Amino acid sequence: MPKSFLIFTVFLMLSGCQYFDNQVPEKDALLEKELQSITWEVDEFPSVPQCDSIADQTLHKQCFIDFLTQNIQQRISVDTLALRFPELDTINVKITVFADSSITFEPEIGTDTYEPEVIDSIIRTRLRDFPSVSPALKRGLPVKTQFILPVILHIE
Repeated sequence: MPKSFLIFTVFLMLSGCQYFDNQVPEKDALLEKELQSITWEVDEFPSVPQCDSIADQTLHKQCFIDFLTQNIQQRISVDTLALRFPELDTINVKITVFADSSITFEPEIGTDTYEPEVIDSIIRTRLRDFPSVSPALKRGLPVKTQFILPVILHIE
């Protein structure tokens, strides 16, 4: 056996472990790095069939918001909500679109004088059979989104 091979073998035995010592990143460090790289905005906003053909993301989002606003206003304007609460002109509605395409509506009333349970009941009843909504997408996967939409009750 050549002398250089023997020296190399002894060298590897004494100090070679450091060349094979790959540091495995810690789980918490990997998680933190991934969380830093994630933007919390969705890649694709929720949608309805009427807006699917719009390629521009800003126009697509506006189409969806307009669809929701018009549909909600139309459905609750035929009800007694505006007649029962004539001083109430706008209701903020928290809309949740779930990953399975289901949708919920929760009115956000800032004051107790408007009987929030009555308003909630009317809105949930009127919006029960709301048209189908496709969920938002993040990294190609459907995700839950929430937003608050002001709905005008008295349109003049």
